Amino acid sequence: MNRIVKVFMILLASVLVLSCKKKEITHIIIWTDNIEFMSYVEHFNSTHKDLKAVVVYKKEVAKALPVAKDEVPPDIVVGSWLMNSAVRKNFQPVDFFFKESKLSLLDFYNQLLEYGKMNNRQYLLPVSFNLPAMVFNKKNESYVGTDHFLTVDQIKLTATMLNVKTDKNSYTSMGYAPSWDSDFLYIVTKLNEASYHEKGSSFMCDEDSISKSISLLRDWTSARNTDTSSEQNFQFRYLYMPKYNQVTSGRCLYAFLTSDEIFTLTKAQSSSLSFRWLIQNKKIPVEDNLITMGIYKDAENPRIAEKFIEWFMNENTQKELIERTENMKLNSINFGIAGGFSSLKQVNEKYYPAFYRELFGNLPPENYICVPNILPARWESILSNVIKPYLVDSTKTDAAAGKSLKERISEWEKQRY
Repeated sequence: MNRIVKVFMILLASVLVLSCKKKEITHIIIWTDNIEFMSYVEHFNSTHKDLKAVVVYKKEVAKALPVAKDEVPPDIVVGSWLMNSAVRKNFQPVDFFFKESKLSLLDFYNQLLEYGKMNNRQYLLPVSFNLPAMVFNKKNESYVGTDHFLTVDQIKLTATMLNVKTDKNSYTSMGYAPSWDSDFLYIVTKLNEASYHEKGSSFMCDEDSISKSISLLRDWTSARNTDTSSEQNFQFRYLYMPKYNQVTSGRCLYAFLTSDEIFTLTKAQSSSLSFRWLIQNKKIPVEDNLITMGIYKDAENPRIAEKFIEWFMNENTQKELIERTENMKLNSINFGIAGGFSSLKQVNEKYYPAFYRELFGNLPPENYICVPNILPARWESILSNVIKPYLVDSTKTDAAAGKSLKERISEWEKQRY
């Protein structure tokens, strides 16, 4: 081979190497319905010179899977409702994070990790979660007691202490009424082990537990608040303001809120409030929409996806993200990590009380946290159109119960097609 040919071959090789380098992907695409990840990705990009991430916001990220043919696939997906049978098949196993010691099993709440498993393989990693609570005016703590928890029976008993009637038998103060909040009705059924879970595109539940809950709630209304009409009339007359104002007004003792709702209140709104976790048999039910994270099965750059997850699931990183949120004054729209408690135990225990002082000495015990079963892809629709209306109608003390749960499920299924 003469000298000219050798030089040509060397130049050609150089061009090919440079071409390959130019085509090398150095960024990942993250699909999410959690707006906080926009800030997190911005921080990742500012601290990684050679690695970049791009966020694509999807209003309902679970429904965007599998990826349409004309779309660039994500590398990472973050959001709620990813673990049902219709969606989870879009992810690849991530057990290697633990086998290669990139992440530690001991850092996570074990219950949350179990939620992300299928056939003993880890497909999704937990990101954040929220818990149910009852809020009240600090001035009324003598009624509530000093324990960190409240059972439904305790709420019923203590709420009655604030009930006041006029001579005309009309309430001017009412501690709490089940009919005020369909979310509360639903959480009572969860506390009583209704065990809602996926069955195909619909769901199953323990109907005996739901019947028990309905009887409990009806008896509460009849024995403590006269009837459902009295509860509803009182709510219409006095409780037309936001929940945090309801308890500070002095008209009622309790309001039902979740942790993300409590810790996104402003200081002015929350300064006179306290709260207790809702509990039954030493179990606090995690809200259904817990957030998880996974690597898409057809990710174009899983290597950088792994690096992002390893970075994000780090105690120091999450401390920085919480501090960044505080410094940028984003706390008005965000609680903790991705709008909830972190899936990393040490982050909650070491850093949350510093930013949310109400949590000092009041963090939920690890062994009390109870995750939901796997729920169907359309669970939010089922909940709002089937379960809550059924509970509202069935717990009324002065009206017919209406359609059965099975009838409502059947109607909902027909409307889907």
